[in-house]
Amino acid sequence: MGRRSAPLWLLFFVMAMAWGLVGGVLDPVAVSALVVLAAGAYACNAAPRSWLRLAYGTLTAALALALAMHKLPGFNNPLLIDHVVLSAGAAPFTQYANFDKGAVGLVLLALLCRRVHAWPELGEVLRKTVPVLLLTIAATLGFAVAAGVVGLDIKLPQQTLMFVLVNLLFTVVAEEAFFRGLLQARLASALARFAWGPWLAVAVSALLFGAAHLGGRLTYGILAGVAGLGYAIAYQRTQRIEAAILVHITLNVVHFICFTYPARLHGV
Repeated sequence: MGRRSAPLWLLFFVMAMAWGLVGGVLDPVAVSALVVLAAGAYACNAAPRSWLRLAYGTLTAALALALAMHKLPGFNNPLLIDHVVLSAGAAPFTQYANFDKGAVGLVLLALLCRRVHAWPELGEVLRKTVPVLLLTIAATLGFAVAAGVVGLDIKLPQQTLMFVLVNLLFTVVAEEAFFRGLLQARLASALARFAWGPWLAVAVSALLFGAAHLGGRLTYGILAGVAGLGYAIAYQRTQRIEAAILVHITLNVVHFICFTYPARLHGV
């Protein structure tokens, strides 16, 4: 038998944890939590019985949520942008490179999400995604403008590239892998015998995404729910996590470059 090499994502994951330990971003407790997350996700995917997959999936979801919400100790996430005012009259913006949330995205994406595997498939996914993307941007930002949360403010600050990369790798991938790749996909599978099952999964995914953002007040939760509906529909139409990630990061980038960011002080 030939030797089996470790998958690239796993090598990157181990290297990142080693760097985190050396750099003081992680301590051994944090590494232990990340190892348990990866083991739980692997077991959820590989368990031979449905009740075992449910048990491991529940453990993985609970641990992923705790990590993404920064509820577990041992993480010293680097501060990248510190209370910078990007738009006149806007609330100051702060951005961290959240290792805990980024690790959630990597593990769930690698082990539990349906992904594109060929270039022709990617083309079909893009064809189905672009209309949803345009409608999601129009609906979400249109509502945000109407509600007075943001206004038109075209800009290209020096932090743009860092914002896009960090937002994609440490926020968007984690949120889509959790809400769409894990929760929505498995709820839709459980309800597959009903014609309305997949669309109930879409609605639940969007509602939970909005609820997760209620910390920014009701208006922000509603906006997140509208956006989450777009991400969920993109996933449902394609059954590929890349679709939801594309819609999510594009909306965030358009918001960052073309509108008040993150919001007017009196808005949300």
